[in-house]
Amino acid sequence: MKINPQDLILLCTEEGRTYLVEVSKKNFQTHRDNFDLEGLIGKPFGSVLEGAKGSRAFALKPTIYDFLMKLKRVTQIIYPKDIGYILLRLNVGPGKTILECGTGSGSLLMAFSYAVGPEGRVISYEKEKRFQNVAKENLNRFGLAERVVFKGEAQEKFDEKEEVDAVFLDLKTPWDLLEAAWQALKPGCPLGILLPTANQVSETLKAMEKLPFAGTEVLEIMLRFYKTNPERFRPEDRMIGHTAYLLFSRKIVEA
Repeated sequence: MKINPQDLILLCTEEGRTYLVEVSKKNFQTHRDNFDLEGLIGKPFGSVLEGAKGSRAFALKPTIYDFLMKLKRVTQIIYPKDIGYILLRLNVGPGKTILECGTGSGSLLMAFSYAVGPEGRVISYEKEKRFQNVAKENLNRFGLAERVVFKGEAQEKFDEKEEVDAVFLDLKTPWDLLEAAWQALKPGCPLGILLPTANQVSETLKAMEKLPFAGTEVLEIMLRFYKTNPERFRPEDRMIGHTAYLLFSRKIVEA
């Protein structure tokens, strides 16, 4: 696959720094060198680019992981270590309809819209217009905006009734919208909730006892990277620990 003008590339330097940049006639300046991006046009992804001072960088094809890590943000984002598990637990895939409440900067929204494919749809509720605008900007940059329907604040209910394949809540008081989530879900389908603090988990669990949900689980995910020196292979000095608790459950229909 050849690199074209205006393509997004992941420019990876020899020391491992990465930059998500658009290929254009403008040079790209890092802290160590200056790179002529126009020289990449017509070359395959993976090509080596030599800087004005002799250092090298590699023009890689960006993955959805790169898009998520480099997106514009005005809020705390949900990181890939949690996103991958969320996608599996909510059974997100091509053609599905997913509802989320709490768009934020759109990291999870981007993953949802990528996973549902061109035939799927993501409905995203958010009360802050400025957050929506940033999320739209991110989606437009990566060509995913057409898969998303944006809506405003959900006040105790969603517009959708038994028509979505999964619901995900990311807001301060998710217990206020548990009944709305149940109503929006198709029977037997999953609910996911992100909860940064333990007291939020407790309040949510208490509220869920009053509603027809089953198979409820709460968990957190840790992630540790390792140094890639084969002679001194060991864990990195820092690791990504607690970011949030994740709660998952399923809608049931009582007789």
